[in-house]
Amino acid sequence: MRYRARGGGPVIVCDINHAMIEKGVERAEHRQESEGISWVCGDAEALPVPDGSVDAYTIAFGLRNVTRIDKALAEARRVLRPGGRFMCLEFSRPALAVLDPVYDFYSFKLLPEIGHWVAGDRDAYVYLVESIRQFPDQESLKDRMAAVGLERASYRNLSGGIAAIHSAWRL
Repeated sequence: MRYRARGGGPVIVCDINHAMIEKGVERAEHRQESEGISWVCGDAEALPVPDGSVDAYTIAFGLRNVTRIDKALAEARRVLRPGGRFMCLEFSRPALAVLDPVYDFYSFKLLPEIGHWVAGDRDAYVYLVESIRQFPDQESLKDRMAAVGLERASYRNLSGGIAAIHSAWRL
């Protein structure tokens, strides 16, 4: 884990899926990177973490899988210390309309076939595309972050908006 290797403090890894936690523990132990990491099975909408107890909250490609996004965002704010930072990497919407037809073709036609060919699971990639399309666009997510009390919310588009990093602070 790069954060820990660069002198970062303790880390809490939380996932709702116990099998994913076990896999993470196994990988960290294999790489001899498990020191300073706590592994917790928990729900992003009801984190098993005390109020104001973490300096940073990161989530990557997971917020679109929670049932109630606003509840998960409020939980992120709850567990952050004043001055703590929230960061979310998630698939998003292309920022340039000219990319829409190409992105749609890739998403609805090519990606499921690639998923079938590589992973033997076309349906998982159909779900991926559908979950991306149902997820709020960049501005909407930024507004929702602000609505739960995360301040100075912003985002940076990656790959023309196909993914975005949203960030905010608990002040």
